[in-house]
Amino acid sequence: MHERVEIRLSGSGGQGLILAGIILAEAAILDGKNAVQSQSYGPEARGGASRAEVIISNINIDYPKVSNPDVLLALTEEAMLKYKYDLQQKGLLIIDSGIEKPEDSYKILQVPILETAKNQVGKIIVANILALGVLTMATGIVSKESIEKAVLERVPKRTKELNKKALYEGFKLGKTQ
Repeated sequence: MHERVEIRLSGSGGQGLILAGIILAEAAILDGKNAVQSQSYGPEARGGASRAEVIISNINIDYPKVSNPDVLLALTEEAMLKYKYDLQQKGLLIIDSGIEKPEDSYKILQVPILETAKNQVGKIIVANILALGVLTMATGIVSKESIEKAVLERVPKRTKELNKKALYEGFKLGKTQ
């Protein structure tokens, strides 16, 4: 891992990406790394573009803002278009397969996150957790064990199995790419 990795999770307000950012930061801490998490959503909290940002580092984090993300995860085209402006040239763009692939120079991983959440897991509401599974496998930024533990500590007790299933579907999608 580089000393500092900047990650931006984006999508539509209500898709749970703020929670996903919190979970990702907690997983990094469980792995013994330093992490900070911040979020942004305005009056469009439900429906408009929202984002969560996470910085993970092996050393102290002296500046807690994402300035040039190494990774951008986008669940909607609106969010991708709004937040890809400062993605590093050699960065990784993870997008849902329902988003038209942009003509850009960075690495693009296009996977059916929303479709898999709806059809394989049975609830689109867990797309955020499924996306964390994809991100974990595609980047190796946190361990599978830590992300699973962080997910299960954060989700409601009655949804633990559903979220675990979503995470494992995400692992599968991220591994096949």
